[in-house]
Amino acid sequence: MRYMLTYDWMETVRNTNQWLGATAEAMASYPAVSMWPNPAMNWLAAWGSVTERTFERMVAKPDWGIHSITCSDGRDHLVNVRTEVSRAFGDLIHFEIAGRAPASRKVLLVAPMSGHYATLLRSTVLSLLPDCEVYVTDWHNARDIPVSEGKFDVEDYTLYLADFMRHMGPDTHVIAVCQPAPLTLAATAYLAGEDPEAQPRSLTLIGGPIDPDATPTDVTDFGHRVTMGQLEQSMIQRVGFKYPGVGRKVYPGLLQLQSFMSMNSERHSKAFSDQIARVARGEASDHDAHNRFYDEYLAVMDMPAEFYLSTVERIFKNRDIAKNVFSIDGKHVDIGKITTVAVKTVEGAKDDISAPGQCIAALDLCTGLPDSKKASHLEPDAGHYGIFAGKSWRNNIRPLVLDFIDANSGDTPATKIRAV
Repeated sequence: MRYMLTYDWMETVRNTNQWLGATAEAMASYPAVSMWPNPAMNWLAAWGSVTERTFERMVAKPDWGIHSITCSDGRDHLVNVRTEVSRAFGDLIHFEIAGRAPASRKVLLVAPMSGHYATLLRSTVLSLLPDCEVYVTDWHNARDIPVSEGKFDVEDYTLYLADFMRHMGPDTHVIAVCQPAPLTLAATAYLAGEDPEAQPRSLTLIGGPIDPDATPTDVTDFGHRVTMGQLEQSMIQRVGFKYPGVGRKVYPGLLQLQSFMSMNSERHSKAFSDQIARVARGEASDHDAHNRFYDEYLAVMDMPAEFYLSTVERIFKNRDIAKNVFSIDGKHVDIGKITTVAVKTVEGAKDDISAPGQCIAALDLCTGLPDSKKASHLEPDAGHYGIFAGKSWRNNIRPLVLDFIDANSGDTPATKIRAV
């Protein structure tokens, strides 16, 4: 029960701060206050507005916010997000373009399960929609999954990916971003051994820890500094009574957010101080740069405890993927069995989460794949987020990935669309 009480205590602190922000804004905004103008009251109202929004976003799942695109015919076409496969811990969703013929490139974008929702890849999805039929793995918040649904660890995650690939068919091109890269490689190898006809045509791995020890970072070193017992005692809690997953063991999103924020605490503190000043001066807006970024960044989700712990133990500590000893239900998943799927790795020269060297290790593991089906790209001056969501992705990496897809599909893109 103490873990459940700890979880509820974290939610109570969050809820209290949201209430304090709303109260401060309301009190400082009373018309009577304006009878005696005081800059301090403007600041208090601004502090309250920013604080309420900040803590409210921590428990809200963001919307994709992709409503339409303008096609080459000059008409706006609605974008519908349709669930293709519904599972307890995650869905396969499809961005359908109403009135548009299916694009020749069919892409499965594997989103991370690392504390944020799949909407973290919103800009990535938006950039691919003009030229691709886009599918995304939409992982669920563990706090909303009843304990009756059972466990979900790295093996279950890998099997989910294999099932999603089967559903989409062999003409699929897979792009895995960051955390899922090792398990996406494993899922492809699993299909190569169990169901070769269901393998995708290409696999692009972006900034993922295939071999965390190839170039250690603070993130990868953390896995070596603590024991699994210490990790379970300090990071795992039980979902409180407020949510459907009451009693489920999770790595709470709020705890993960605290770790995220502490890595760049000075930068985040300055960002919020500057935003409060902008609100006080009347220069902020609902969708300004600060709110667009932090509405997504602060929206965190809980991970199943067994997934978090098995990821640390098997991917980072034991390096099951890097050593090619990963197994599912005791059966070895041999990455060397990948012989037909083209594999490309993408890394950022300034990536401080998955440093250069960690992802490209995948190519050496694909011993059964000819060099003609291997490719890699190192993006200079790009950090972790830049290689899948920033200017580096839009201007340099995305065109290279699309060229790689075309080179390994035999299809000629027929539909060109501009996103709005």
